[in-house]
Amino acid sequence: MIRLENVSLAFEDKVILDNISLSIKKGEIAVILGPSGAGKSSIIKIMVGLWQPDSGRVFIGNKDISKLSELEMLPLRRKMGIVFQGNALFDSLTVEENVSYFLKEHGGLNSSLIKEKVSEILSFINLEGTEKICIDQLSGGMKKRVAIARALSFDPEIIFYDEPTTGLDPINAKSILDLIKRVSERGATSIAVTHILNDAVSIGDTLSVINEGAVVETGTVYDMLRSENKFVKDFFYVVYQDAALLKNKKFYK
Repeated sequence: MIRLENVSLAFEDKVILDNISLSIKKGEIAVILGPSGAGKSSIIKIMVGLWQPDSGRVFIGNKDISKLSELEMLPLRRKMGIVFQGNALFDSLTVEENVSYFLKEHGGLNSSLIKEKVSEILSFINLEGTEKICIDQLSGGMKKRVAIARALSFDPEIIFYDEPTTGLDPINAKSILDLIKRVSERGATSIAVTHILNDAVSIGDTLSVINEGAVVETGTVYDMLRSENKFVKDFFYVVYQDAALLKNKKFYK
């Protein structure tokens, strides 16, 4: 579904991505995991065509997007949804206006169908009845749900989440992670970037550990727990200590 082959990127003298190769299967939740500043968000920008790599190739399906223009990227971007770390919502608009914003611009639907679509999405994310509430009146967790709702408005084949639970309390964070899993069950391929280890363990079908712009290791959570790589072992130390979490994820048979 998505494939990066030997992708490198640098700005001036700073290496951002160093010979990155990744493969993400259709329908899975792939988590890109690593410390702040490791290059995780840069990978998303490469995947959605906002940045072009200095070298290497980026495939969405069978199409190499690494050198496409903005105009050539538009048909592919219509198949993508993005949930930004800061949500990027319009605080002065209502929930309904935020979710329907791009549908009105590019959806080709009349007002009645747009309203129906918004209602359906809000029901899916458990925010029924919030249509007329302004964004600045919502909690952080509710704002994140609205951001996910807006990303779902075009029924994307691929959805990107940039640090989806940053700034949320544990209860709201869990509800967002549960929602990401529900979105995946609808068939979307999901790519989440996070530095929060327990988030990655909770939702990831595959994890790619990134450090200093390079892929350290890729695999399942179980693969990470068996890794002999020192950085991976140090990063996953807390998971080794959490027997209850291991039991919940059914690592042991």
